[in-house]
Amino acid sequence: MRTRSCQMMRNGPYMTNMGRQGLKVHRGLVGAWGISATLLICLSRYLRAWMVAADNPWDGAMNGEDEYYSLVLNFKEAVFGVEKEIEIRRLEKCGTCDGSGAKPGTKSSRCNTCGGQGRVATQTRTPLGIFQQSMTCSSCNGTGETRTPCSTCSGDGRVRKTKRISLKVPAGVDSGSRLRVRNEGNSGKRGGSPGDLFVVLEVIPDPVLKREDTNILYSCKVSYIDAILGTTIKVPTVDGMVDLKIPSGTQPGSTLVMAKKGVPLLNKKNMRGDQFVRVQVEIPKKLSSDERKLIEELSELSKGKTAAGMR
Repeated sequence: MRTRSCQMMRNGPYMTNMGRQGLKVHRGLVGAWGISATLLICLSRYLRAWMVAADNPWDGAMNGEDEYYSLVLNFKEAVFGVEKEIEIRRLEKCGTCDGSGAKPGTKSSRCNTCGGQGRVATQTRTPLGIFQQSMTCSSCNGTGETRTPCSTCSGDGRVRKTKRISLKVPAGVDSGSRLRVRNEGNSGKRGGSPGDLFVVLEVIPDPVLKREDTNILYSCKVSYIDAILGTTIKVPTVDGMVDLKIPSGTQPGSTLVMAKKGVPLLNKKNMRGDQFVRVQVEIPKKLSSDERKLIEELSELSKGKTAAGMR
């Protein structure tokens, strides 16, 4: 509740009957009325800022809204980065009225609702006095003037247009990553700053390579003969096909590490994760007579070695 109270004070109401010398916090006030001391501290902290705002009416400028764009990348584009040209739709200054929102050649008049201030005030009584909340005038949308609206933009001062933007996607992004392009959102009103463009990324998974943070997971199959004797196989990576040595005596379910064959760290292109290869050993369900004979001979040889070792 204390945080909410401070936030409420920060959002704009100002006191009208406490004077410009600051707010004095009295122990008796806190004790008698049960008013939070934190609330009084918040009031004294922001009172001066409210008074300055009261003496300097809002000029009607409004910052532009942010725009969002969804961009789909394939697996390698997300891993290594890519430069894309995207087309966005955003609000830009109306060329007919030059952003004023008024029909060219017409004159404006002072708004009767706000008296030309662009803002109206509402009052709320509290144990500390009367608080005044300043809000944008709904009749003139904060301009302080009423006018004949521009037929092109309907008085908004902005029209929606298409723009092509070159976007650099850094290496190492993933689904859900957001790229911020400053000042490429909607234009502001009456001199306000433009908003930003946020590009939300979606990455299409690779059917073979599985990503886990900056590491890549892959499963390969080798025959039981290759697992026993060892071999070299071709393994797919984001860099292409790479030779991987399977050591002799590799056990089923073993994991081999291919260092620095993973995903680059975001904004640290020279640092990469690893690729982990899980080895699955294939055991044949059926054997030819020759294969069975050889394996039986191998089994007898193995038993002989075991017996000799126990003597």
